[in-house]
Amino acid sequence: MENQIHNAIVSFIWGIADDCLRDVYVRGKYRDVILPMTVIRRLDALLEETKQTVLQMKKQLDAAKIDNQWPALCNAAGQAFCNASPFLLKDLTSRSKAQTLKADFTAYLDGFSPNVQVILDKFKFRNQIDTMVDADILGAVIEKFTSSDINLSPNPVYKDADKKILKHPGLDNHGMGTIFEELIRKFNEENNEEAGEHWTPRDVVELMADLVFMPIADQIKDASYSCYDGACGTGGMLTVAQERLLTLAHKRGKEVAIHLFGQEINPETYAICTADMLLKGDGEEAEHIMYGSTLSDDLHASRQFDFMLSNPPYGKSWKTDAEKMGGKKEILDTRFNTYLEGGDIMPMIPRTSDGQLLFLLNNVAKMKKDTELGSRIAEVHNGSSIFTGDAGSGESNARRYMIENDLVEAIIAVPENMFYNTGIGTYIWILSNKKEERRKGKIQLIDATAMKSPLRKNMGNKNCEFTPEIRKEIIRIFMEMQESEVSMIFDNDEFAYWNITVERPLRLRVYPDRAIPSDTFKKADELATVEKAIVSVPASTPLDDWTAFATATRLKKGQLNKIRPFITEKDSTAKPIEGEADVDLRDTENVPFTYEGGIDAFIKNEVLSYAPDAYVDEKKTTVGYEISFTKYFYKPVELREMSDILATLNELEKEADGVLAEIMEGVR
Repeated sequence: MENQIHNAIVSFIWGIADDCLRDVYVRGKYRDVILPMTVIRRLDALLEETKQTVLQMKKQLDAAKIDNQWPALCNAAGQAFCNASPFLLKDLTSRSKAQTLKADFTAYLDGFSPNVQVILDKFKFRNQIDTMVDADILGAVIEKFTSSDINLSPNPVYKDADKKILKHPGLDNHGMGTIFEELIRKFNEENNEEAGEHWTPRDVVELMADLVFMPIADQIKDASYSCYDGACGTGGMLTVAQERLLTLAHKRGKEVAIHLFGQEINPETYAICTADMLLKGDGEEAEHIMYGSTLSDDLHASRQFDFMLSNPPYGKSWKTDAEKMGGKKEILDTRFNTYLEGGDIMPMIPRTSDGQLLFLLNNVAKMKKDTELGSRIAEVHNGSSIFTGDAGSGESNARRYMIENDLVEAIIAVPENMFYNTGIGTYIWILSNKKEERRKGKIQLIDATAMKSPLRKNMGNKNCEFTPEIRKEIIRIFMEMQESEVSMIFDNDEFAYWNITVERPLRLRVYPDRAIPSDTFKKADELATVEKAIVSVPASTPLDDWTAFATATRLKKGQLNKIRPFITEKDSTAKPIEGEADVDLRDTENVPFTYEGGIDAFIKNEVLSYAPDAYVDEKKTTVGYEISFTKYFYKPVELREMSDILATLNELEKEADGVLAEIMEGVR
């Protein structure tokens, strides 16, 4: 029944757009009016009963010449917000003149408390007033939203004076949140190219929430918890996480409070998120949603959180943020830099074309260390986060930091086409700084790419979903931590490797008779001196030994460096020059941490048998980390037996002969 009521309200509001806006706005712009008007009408409905009390309080405050009136007015309204204008929204339906309506509607909007003004400003809703007045549709829009055919109030509406025949049930905060979320979904479907940036599918969010909460469900206490999303969009992850934790706590007889925190850089989605918090009655939570870039302007820098869920932008440039932080090479933010055991700094800053790992590092920096549960993180990324970047790169260093600190519990490969604006495969990272004993030093990889249910109708790129049964199965695989075709468990070292530089010595043969260009030296007499020194080299000096020849010339090092290219050639039979490597023979190798015997054994087994003079330049050795699902879960296609192929060909040949015979018979 609730769903029917919610769907009816959504359909009615959607109908307002079609009825009033069709000839004025293109379809993709309906949201610019409908979303803020839905917020305004809900706030208005919540304030109706206390309107006179608020006006009376304002009269008293004005008489007392009190400047900061908002706390008292909100208290009089009984809400985290209020409206101090003389009007309710329904009062404006009687205005017959467009300019009067515009003036009164503007005064009505100006009457809202500052926390609502922020929402209206980010929606840029005042920009729409002139458009609606000029098209003479403002009155119609207001009339539709205040119509008796719809009830956005928490109070029921009755058909009779005795209040016995119900016309519309009251709409509680949860119901309003559901309606608002559904409207957002419908508008996102109209703007598929933007949908994924603002909205993560609910089935994915619910899986992430379960992955965060289920492992510690039995450890929940009567307490307050915090949940954070540094790329919160419209706030869907926060509200789903809130619902899931409250449900799990209730089932276990626990009384918990969960405080929501977030930050969003897109003004409209920030407004939607903040409004959603207010619509659900979470006035305090609305104040915890910050506007700005989490990367360059972290507005929760001093906080730590119990739970963190996020779907940061991936494959998106963060060059602007890098410039605000002083340029990529000058970023000293402790969230994105760490130190090795020897005290050397290890930057974890990825290329500026993709900043998704920075959001994960931001969450890691906000983990609680002094609580029993620590912190748990679930975050969605594309494949770049798990394998892009060579050893020593920012991406590899970020993986190294998280894995060496034993923060990664699991990574789950998600099916393709699960999101609205991209068809690429994605991965859910699960992190914890208080791992249970069996998970310590280990990472579980789960291949859920085949675990999906097709949608009847595509939603943008999204053509499949996680049903409750599929989510339950993924959680079972995660919780049981058993190895199978779709679940593998590895020690942390499995993903680490040394990137080594294999050198071979430079070998040069000397040709003392070759001419040296006249412009090799600035001074002509210096060239004569050099040529004389070469001629004076004893005949017994071996020409396959550059070191011996150079010593015999008694020339300075700088002079030798200038003439060497002209009087030598590389020769594999010549003697090696100590301390000099042949750059043309240089090679790099990745040696797994799990290679028995380490680098020395690798060189002995894999290199020296082919190049006995090879050696490792230890100064260039770097540590890298990467995770390849393909390496562990790839299943080669089984080739058919030759006899089976030949049998099929014979059958096809017989069929072709039969068809040809029928054709020829028909011709006759």
